[in-house]
Amino acid sequence: MSLALSLGRRGMGRTAPNPAVGCVVVKDGRIVGRGWTQPGGRPHAEPVALGQAGDAARGATAYVTLEPCAHHGQTPPCANALVDAGISRVVIATQDSDARVDGAGIAILRKAGVDVTMGICEAKAQADHVGFFLRTEQGRPFVTLKLASSFDGRIATGTGESQWITGPLARRQVHALRARHDAVMVGGGTARHDDPSLTVRGFGDVQQPARVVVSRRLDLPLLSTLARTAKDIPVIVCHGRDADPVLQDTWRDLGATLLPCGTSGSQLDPHDILQQLGGHGFTRVFCEGGGALSASLIEADLVDELVGFTAGIVIGAEGLPNIGALGVETLAAAQRYALKSVSPVGEDICHTWTRV
Repeated sequence: MSLALSLGRRGMGRTAPNPAVGCVVVKDGRIVGRGWTQPGGRPHAEPVALGQAGDAARGATAYVTLEPCAHHGQTPPCANALVDAGISRVVIATQDSDARVDGAGIAILRKAGVDVTMGICEAKAQADHVGFFLRTEQGRPFVTLKLASSFDGRIATGTGESQWITGPLARRQVHALRARHDAVMVGGGTARHDDPSLTVRGFGDVQQPARVVVSRRLDLPLLSTLARTAKDIPVIVCHGRDADPVLQDTWRDLGATLLPCGTSGSQLDPHDILQQLGGHGFTRVFCEGGGALSASLIEADLVDELVGFTAGIVIGAEGLPNIGALGVETLAAAQRYALKSVSPVGEDICHTWTRV
């Protein structure tokens, strides 16, 4: 099952809205088939592994990181494929909460006489599939917030200089994290100030995540990198319903997809932003700021994972903070996260925290 989980992770950031599943087929103590969900979400992990196993699948055991699907979509149910291949036992890490499955895949297997074992490496599987579960159960994607800052929590000097606070190895790791998400998201201020491309670089020819910009008024540079490349790599703009219709038409002509969102006070409602992104099919979103967007997500308790890259440089109080105002008056009211891991990355430190 550990191997199946590692195979499934190869699909992270490439399979939405489907989960990134892994499958291993074992016969007489020997692995005869391996598979993981392919880019775009199809084919699923099970038929890939069964195809590799061929006739050796008859009487074999299949290890699957998520309950095999039971519904007819663009492909037949994987539960039926396992039965038809002659699999005698299926070991499943965790049950699928999708209403179209939710135990139905297990029922198909057991009705056909297949022995089913549940809950092997369940916690790890639930962590791997959390974005899929959140979209299924709450309609929103899993959110990772990345913060790269100085030792004293600044992302730029008082004059706005920000490149580069962290070193090349930390920046490379950020690109690897982008590749494991369906979309990379920034606020309008970051898009205007930094002119980012938000692409994965340094890892060869990989499937690029969608680029999401949150801008209530759609007042974004029309000659920016994002605007010029919107027809090549998807650009999604979350904007207010009161945004200038002319700007909306202009961005559509540039190739962007527009998602109108509700407002909360003077800002876009972070809950509605994530509901819109979930409705668009995203299961994992990697947010890279800026400060106002980060603050709104934290204040709304929508950050599932914090990834911090901290450099050994001190900028001072006049520098730009990495998170905007939260209005916290007491420590009891502050959002807390649980430490998951800490590791050196070149001359910097990477620390990961999860929501409590």
